[in-house]
Amino acid sequence: MRHTNVKIITVTAALSAALLGMTGCSGLKQEPLPEVKLSIWWGDESDRELIGNILEEFKAEYAEEAHFDITVSKEDVQNSKGTVLSNPSNAADIYMFADDQFEALRQAGALLEITENTDQVINANGGVDNGACRSAMHDGKLYAYPLTAGNGYFLYYNSAYFEEEDLKSLDRILEIAAENGKKMTMDYSSGWYIYSFFKGAGLELGLNPDGISNYCNWNATDTPYKGVDVAESMLRIAMHEGFLSCDDAGFLYGVENGTIIAGINGAWNVETVKKAWGENFAAAKLPCYTLAGDSVQMCSFSGYKLLGINPNSENSYWAMKLAERLSDEEAQTKRFELVGECPSNIKAASSALVQTSPAIAALAEQSEYAYAQRIADSYWHPTYIFGITIAGGNSDDQDLQTLLDNMTMEITGTAE
Repeated sequence: MRHTNVKIITVTAALSAALLGMTGCSGLKQEPLPEVKLSIWWGDESDRELIGNILEEFKAEYAEEAHFDITVSKEDVQNSKGTVLSNPSNAADIYMFADDQFEALRQAGALLEITENTDQVINANGGVDNGACRSAMHDGKLYAYPLTAGNGYFLYYNSAYFEEEDLKSLDRILEIAAENGKKMTMDYSSGWYIYSFFKGAGLELGLNPDGISNYCNWNATDTPYKGVDVAESMLRIAMHEGFLSCDDAGFLYGVENGTIIAGINGAWNVETVKKAWGENFAAAKLPCYTLAGDSVQMCSFSGYKLLGINPNSENSYWAMKLAERLSDEEAQTKRFELVGECPSNIKAASSALVQTSPAIAALAEQSEYAYAQRIADSYWHPTYIFGITIAGGNSDDQDLQTLLDNMTMEITGTAE
């Protein structure tokens, strides 16, 4: 019986070998894997080793589907638009750019609509109403992958003076500052900051489809909150003894000499404020302000870095998969740990690691009320004039509606 089994095994093995040989002779062999070449323009050098590791992991993950040849080159994120548009066909398959370049790139046809795992990418970055997604979308379609959310502003505060509950109300913050003979600050001369009042009121500002002019209704008289309501609130704040309008230099000077204990300012000043306040350094989202008797959340401009896909890419499917991997939760968390970039991914932003940074946590919390800067240059001068007029208490007692009308006409380019 044992001898018979040996024969059966021997015959079976021989048959298998013969069949394998026939397969080889008939040409039914496995097709070679496709060669996929991808190029990346990356704006940072400090995380290049991390990017290299992600690329190797990506190649290993899809090793049974393609052979990859991926190159990474340095391209300044602020210059991406000019470089891409100068020769779109020669641009990288994947490129990093600042969100204020989004509309020009999209209108020029230099951004491929993202069609792979679109809903997953949007949800991972807070949904369509989150600032990160708003910065990468047009007409309900996604055209880029959110990567960072670090260029924004929030409330700095010295925790020796404030309880957490105090930070919800701008009125309360001003009251505490005045009680202590100190100041809370914001730069009224900058349209970057005063946008927070008008947007919080539901008034609109943005770039027209022509890409070169603005729309703006900050002088509205028929909206739930009128433009004059906002101007009156700003004027009341400006006249408060606990308030000071000042630029970056004034803010940092007051923080260092102890006269300023809270301020709405940008993320780029974190290290200086942290050094001055030490263990009392803290940050939060913007507070609510009183508008026509109501408590209204202040909004903000925010800046994002995005990854775009070149529509001329010969491997756009793989470019989308790789860009998603370069910007996913794990990658953003590791980039924060390495270079301190604020994640746009909501899980990464809410992780215990990221939450150890008060400024990054504040930016993440503010992101729900943050909007990408989509405006033409005609915005800046009229908002400066309006802002300094209000900061000075409107000393000439100018009619507020007239001030708003003049500002809005200049912003929109409709002034005579």
